[in-house]
Amino acid sequence: MPTLKKLSILLIFWIICYSSESQNPKVLGFGTDSTLEVITWNLEQFPKEGQVTIDYVTNIIYALDVDVIALQEIGDLTLFNQMVQNLDGYAGYAVPGSYTDLAYIYKTSTVEINRIYEIYTASSYWAPFPRPPLVLDFKYKNLNFIVLNNHLKCCGDGVMDTGDPEDEETRRYRACILLRQYIDEYFPDNMVFIVGDMNDELSDEVSDNVFQIIINDDENYLFADTDIANGNSSNWSYPDWPSHLDHIAITGELFPAFENQGSEILTIKAEQGVSGGWSVYENNVSDHRPVGIKLQLPGGLGIDNPEGNESRLSCFPNPLQESTTIGIPPYTGTAVICISNAQGRPVYSETLTKGQSSITWNTNGISSGFYSVHLIIDGKATIAAKLMVIR
Repeated sequence: MPTLKKLSILLIFWIICYSSESQNPKVLGFGTDSTLEVITWNLEQFPKEGQVTIDYVTNIIYALDVDVIALQEIGDLTLFNQMVQNLDGYAGYAVPGSYTDLAYIYKTSTVEINRIYEIYTASSYWAPFPRPPLVLDFKYKNLNFIVLNNHLKCCGDGVMDTGDPEDEETRRYRACILLRQYIDEYFPDNMVFIVGDMNDELSDEVSDNVFQIIINDDENYLFADTDIANGNSSNWSYPDWPSHLDHIAITGELFPAFENQGSEILTIKAEQGVSGGWSVYENNVSDHRPVGIKLQLPGGLGIDNPEGNESRLSCFPNPLQESTTIGIPPYTGTAVICISNAQGRPVYSETLTKGQSSITWNTNGISSGFYSVHLIIDGKATIAAKLMVIR
């Protein structure tokens, strides 16, 4: 029969093993070498408990082992940047001096950044976007992808009153309209993720569903987490007030990948990698769980010849307010840049000098809206780009 001393030793050993296992973030593993992973994660005023939060978040990121993380509620940019600098194998970006609280962290071995920029920054868009969406344009395995990171207006009474511009549901509904317009205009053939803390539920009735403008176009858009939203509350992203508020939508170009074996979407129960479970996670990390999508990319998906991008016009910034620089690829012949409004009426033109590689377009006196840029060589329009002027 075991002695009391032996039982005590066994008990201590069991407690140590159990504690070690409960603190082991490896149980959160999500990423793989063969899939593209994108996660959205509200970090609730990061870092809410200083270095303790940073340590937890760092361990969770290593455990998740994903390609792209879209973050919301970054409260301290200095501490965020310090954390990113100490993350081996990762880099990050948060808008300098911004009130937007949006950021990205990405794996440097798999993700090549084309550019990161905000949209809808003008004061006229502050109602639908109290925090301007942050766009990540990146390349993964020689394919181009777009992520639109969002943190929409919170709160409301669950009823959408479109006659009241201050109604919270209406503000989120307008945001969804603008997001869809932007993608339809600028990324009609791209592989796009719309992610973030959307602060509303996919399962609302049609009359009060702020996402309906996107849901209705099921040939071109899909909320990949719809089954989560309609499923058991234990898998929702916001457990305290049981609701599913963090979403990932994809465009039609990604449907084949999402349907592929090996692809999935999950609410990641990050508290399982923290000793003490949900209460410790909530107190030290966030009141939101991350939501992640994993895509097994089929062969032939995306751009067959990415080097062909070199023959396109580049415009930065875009959207723009005061001016944009238009990059011009090599050409032969007599070349003219012509910019037209949405009605097709020219608003600007400039004849290029031989070897000229860029021009700057100043928008003084130009109304907000969409504009087309054409490179005309020897009288024939060759390549074009779209611009969006915002005020």
